[in-house]
Amino acid sequence: MSNTMSFRSSLLRPLAVASLVIGLAVPALAAEGAPKPSREDWSFAGPFGKFDRAQVQRGFQVFKEVCASCHSAHLLAFRNLAQPGGPEFSEAQVKAVAEGYQVQDGPNDAGDMFDRPGRLSDRWPSPFPNEQAARASNGGAFPPDFSTLAKARTYEVGFPGFLIDIVRQYQEQGPDYIHALLNGYKEPPEGFNLPEGAHYNAFFPGHAIKMPQPISDDQVTYTDGTPQTVDQYSRDVTAFMMWLAEPHLETRKRVGFQVMIFLIIFAGLLYFTKKKVWKSVEH
Repeated sequence: MSNTMSFRSSLLRPLAVASLVIGLAVPALAAEGAPKPSREDWSFAGPFGKFDRAQVQRGFQVFKEVCASCHSAHLLAFRNLAQPGGPEFSEAQVKAVAEGYQVQDGPNDAGDMFDRPGRLSDRWPSPFPNEQAARASNGGAFPPDFSTLAKARTYEVGFPGFLIDIVRQYQEQGPDYIHALLNGYKEPPEGFNLPEGAHYNAFFPGHAIKMPQPISDDQVTYTDGTPQTVDQYSRDVTAFMMWLAEPHLETRKRVGFQVMIFLIIFAGLLYFTKKKVWKSVEH
């Protein structure tokens, strides 16, 4: 008995020390880096969240008029803008958007490539022909593709925050970070060594970001009376980016809820079936 307790003690002691070290280290790392973005109230958050259609449409407008001059969206086809679960523009609206772009096609009968108006089946055109051209136009920095950016970005939550997020099913760290980044441009504090060609951002790791502040108040004109501020623009384009990253989010959540209901009913049926089958058997 004593040998067993001694073995357990020797096994648990290093685990306890490791837990203490991790618990102390995570807040320290968080304190040294960028501040944590604030938790925003997203319509698509939670197990029953849905996209705000008007917000996603405004976000597309911001993307089209501002972000698309530098950032690509290779996984976005024009037809996706009219499909259920997203901005849900009419087909006529999407056709008008597509035809406003020239898309390279070919070869033709003469073996030459040619430009034509965009179609619903075309992918969103990239602002640069290749990565080298993109870097040359942006001071050596490569603007990331928007297709999955909202799911690819996050920030350190630490212990026990990540456990609480698991229970709450909070998965919006990426949108929180993007919203904070777009609102984080400030004058560098005194004594901060800002590299040439970089801009100070409170939420960017290292605080030196190559991308200049992309948007300002009243830069994009909304027709529905929504405030034309940097904060509102960043919320809207972030919601659009979240839809880009997970266009079937609403379907996933709906099917997931239906599966949970089915499993509960199925478990109940199995329980009562077992009771009926084995009720006459002595235990």
